[in-house]
Amino acid sequence: MTFALVPVKALSASKTRLVAHLDRPRVERLSSAMMGDVLEALQGVSALREIAVVTPDAEVARAAERDGARVLLRDDPGLNASIEAACNEISPSADSAALVVLGDVAAAASQELAQLLDALAGPGVALAPSSDGGTSALLRAPFDAIPARFGRDSAKRHREESERARLPYRELALPSLALDIDVAEDLARAARAPSLGPRTRALLDEFGALEHP
Repeated sequence: MTFALVPVKALSASKTRLVAHLDRPRVERLSSAMMGDVLEALQGVSALREIAVVTPDAEVARAAERDGARVLLRDDPGLNASIEAACNEISPSADSAALVVLGDVAAAASQELAQLLDALAGPGVALAPSSDGGTSALLRAPFDAIPARFGRDSAKRHREESERARLPYRELALPSLALDIDVAEDLARAARAPSLGPRTRALLDEFGALEHP
């Protein structure tokens, strides 16, 4: 079976590079909306047995529960450590696969998430890179096939980990998963994404953020 995990930072620490453009309260609302759109996209993938969110933020936890996700409210030891601990806690068996999707991939489309799941027929690693060389979504079969290496240049690091482990590796260029929203320039790019989630689009319209830059 395959489960999905969405790691989400505390809202007070989210999207620091957007604060000058949107201000902190609006950034926090945007972060919550993006998570909701990611969860909605995952709910459209029938092959997933369970969808979970790991977060240190009680407000995020309540929102995720309202959206039907299992919630792990945990202290934040860092992104990769949070992912590993949550996968170990969630996995019902040693051969379970894990799909990790970052909570800011607000244009994620269910059909492309399903395409990523279909990329592996057995043990291995598949990922959808972000446009800046990061990793938007990572499929590991089993869930601990390689260490999580999210962060700068993580697509390259995940590939290298797969090579070290001598595991099949697939990298899929999936347009809806290539965009994560980190800086002001990403807001205009998000507006052009046909699959941008409805919550995120509504907030950006409200903020007038799509008019800039």
